[in-house]
Amino acid sequence: MTSRSDSTVRLGAALVLVGLALRPQILVIGPLVGGIQSDLALSHGVAGLLGSIPVLCMSLLAPFGPVLAASIGPRLGTAACVILIGAFGLLRGIAPEVVTVLVATVGVGAGMALVGPILPMIVRARLPDHPAAGTGAYVVGLVIGGSVTAALAVPIAAALGGWRGALVVISAAAFGSLVAWLWLMPRDAGFVRTAPSRPNLPWRRPSAWLLGVIVSSQSILFFGCATWLASVFVERGWGGTDAGSLVALLSGIGLVSTLAMPLLADRIGSRRTQLAFAAVLSIAGALVVALTPDEPSGSIVAFAAAALLGLGIGAYFPLALTLPVDVASDAQDAASISALMLLVGYLLAASAPVLLGVVRDATGSFDAVVWILVGVAVAMLPLALALSPSRLARAGRPEPAAE
Repeated sequence: MTSRSDSTVRLGAALVLVGLALRPQILVIGPLVGGIQSDLALSHGVAGLLGSIPVLCMSLLAPFGPVLAASIGPRLGTAACVILIGAFGLLRGIAPEVVTVLVATVGVGAGMALVGPILPMIVRARLPDHPAAGTGAYVVGLVIGGSVTAALAVPIAAALGGWRGALVVISAAAFGSLVAWLWLMPRDAGFVRTAPSRPNLPWRRPSAWLLGVIVSSQSILFFGCATWLASVFVERGWGGTDAGSLVALLSGIGLVSTLAMPLLADRIGSRRTQLAFAAVLSIAGALVVALTPDEPSGSIVAFAAAALLGLGIGAYFPLALTLPVDVASDAQDAASISALMLLVGYLLAASAPVLLGVVRDATGSFDAVVWILVGVAVAMLPLALALSPSRLARAGRPEPAAE
C-alpha cells in the first residue's frame, strides 16, 4: 500500500513539474506586450498573433499528439514537447525581427499542442482511479507556471533590459521541468512502438464536439484576458506594474481554484453543476471589469474582478480537461476524445487574441473588447448546463465500425 501511495505521489509530482513549462510562453506576452509592440512596431492586431498562434497550433496539431505518443511512448513524447517549447522560446527571445519571432511562436505552439492529448493518456493509464486528481496535477503546474510568469515578467524584463531577456529566462526554465519529468516519470512499461499513422478521432460523437465547445468558451475568456487585460487597464490610466499584477492575480487565484477543484470534483456534485458554478463566477468578474471603467490604479474593485475571473476560469479549466478521462474506455480512447476536444476548443479560441486586438484597433478603445469577453463568460453557463449525464455517456461511447 505504501509503495503504491509513493508511486502515486511521484506521478503527481512529475505531472505538476512538467505542467510548469506548458503555459508561460503564452502568459508572458500580456504583461510585456507594450514593450514588444514598441520594439517591433506592431499593431494591436499583429501583436495578438503572439497569443493566437500557440492556441491555433494547440487546435490543429492536437490530433498528432497520440501519434507521437504511439511512436516513441507517452513519457518521451511529453519530453520532446517540452524541448520544443523551451528551444523555440529561446529563439523567440533572441530573434532580431518580427517574422522570426512569429515563426518561433509556431514552434512553441507545436510543443504545447502535441502534449495536450498525451497527458490525459498518461492519467488514464497510470492513475485510472483518480481522474480528477491526475488531471488536476498537471493543471496545477500549468497555473503555477502561468501565475509566476505573469507576476515576474515585468520585473525580469526591467532587470535584464527588456522583454527579450524575460523570454530567454522563462524559456530556459522549461529545461528544468524536462529534467524533473525524465527523473520522476517511470519508463513506459510494456510500450510497443507503432508506425506513425493518421490520427483516429471520434468525429461522429456529437457530444464529444460539445466538450470542444465547452473548452473553447473557457479558452477564449482566458486567452483574451491573458493577452489584453493588462492593456485594458493601462488604457484606463494604470501603471504597467499594477496592470500586470491583475493578470498575475487572475492566474494566482486561478491556482487556488485549480488546486481545490480536483480535491472536490470527485466528491461533490456533478460535472454539470460544478461547471455551472464556475461559469457564474466568471460572469461576475467580467461584468465588474466592464461596469467599473473609472477605477483608479490599484483599485480593490479591479483586483476583486480579477479574483472572480481567476476563481471561475481556474475551476472551469481542470473540470473541462477531466471530461475525456471521465468518459473514456481506455487510455487510447481518452487521448482520441481529448484530441478532438482540443482541436475544436482551441480552433475556436485561437482567433480571440488577434480579433480582440483588431476590435481595439477599429474602435480606438478596449470598451468593446471588454463587453465581448462578458458575452463569452455568459455563454459558458448554458454550455455547462447542456452537459447532461446522457450526453456524457454518448461522448464516451465508441463509434461503430465503418462498414
